[in-house]
Amino acid sequence: MAKIIIFGILDTAELAHFYLTHDTEHEVVAFTVNREYMTITDFKGLPVVAFEDVETIFPPEDYKFFAPMTGRKMNTLREKIYLSAKQKGYELISYISSKATVLSDALIGDNCFILEDNTIQPFTTIGNNVVLWSGNHIGHHGIIMDHVFFTSHVVLSGHCIVEPYCFLGVNATVRDFTHLAKGTLVAMGASITKNTEEWGVYIGNPAKKSEGKLSIDVY
Repeated sequence: MAKIIIFGILDTAELAHFYLTHDTEHEVVAFTVNREYMTITDFKGLPVVAFEDVETIFPPEDYKFFAPMTGRKMNTLREKIYLSAKQKGYELISYISSKATVLSDALIGDNCFILEDNTIQPFTTIGNNVVLWSGNHIGHHGIIMDHVFFTSHVVLSGHCIVEPYCFLGVNATVRDFTHLAKGTLVAMGASITKNTEEWGVYIGNPAKKSEGKLSIDVY
């Protein structure tokens, strides 16, 4: 069991508090946000402290950290907090739901948020700072790199590679042996049958790349 500091005071942080409280032996002791966003000092009956000061109030030798943020700006905001927490000396935990199916030989990094009804098949590697919302299928011999977000009911077939900063919408499907390039955005319900290009947006079934490149300042 560890004492946990959660980054955020919005829905995702509230969900993380619920899951950690009800489905782990960890104890959540506080929340933290950047000082400019500190609109409250109490959340879920726990203190909210400025991220700039968190390591002095809750030293990293005694506490661990969890930053289960959304995929805004193609996961780069979550990456920034993840790296800052590590620089402060914190060990970041991962949450893997007891109702997820994680078969042997699957490797999962830190600061991952893996919710109920995910199926992660054998010989799969999941990097750091990855979010798998509920109900996804992660096929065997696949690689999901750092800072990736899967929404719900995504099917990633076997032997796929998902590079950093990708975002996959609800009910997206990816064919086996497919390579999703860095920053690929797969729209809701899209079916990917070919390798993608960096920072491309893919829509439809079969999916086609939309015109122009994705800007992380927009999404």
